[in-house]
Amino acid sequence: MAETFGSSFTVVEVTADDTKTQLWIALAKPSQAPTLVLAAVPEGWTAEVLDTPLTPKQQQMFEELNLEPGDVHRIDK
Repeated sequence: MAETFGSSFTVVEVTADDTKTQLWIALAKPSQAPTLVLAAVPEGWTAEVLDTPLTPKQQQMFEELNLEPGDVHRIDK
């Protein structure tokens, strides 16, 4: 049986080659989120899960994106 992505959002911090960071959200389990985000950014960048709980407002905002399990989205600062 295939592993599912789960149904919760995971916040991922991505570091570019120039050491600037970006925040991304993944509708996936924390163990899967970094790999999914790394597939969406240039090769050589790094990603790590942030242990950041989402506020109810953030949760609602991300739900309005209508992401499917396994989808990722860059969070604009």
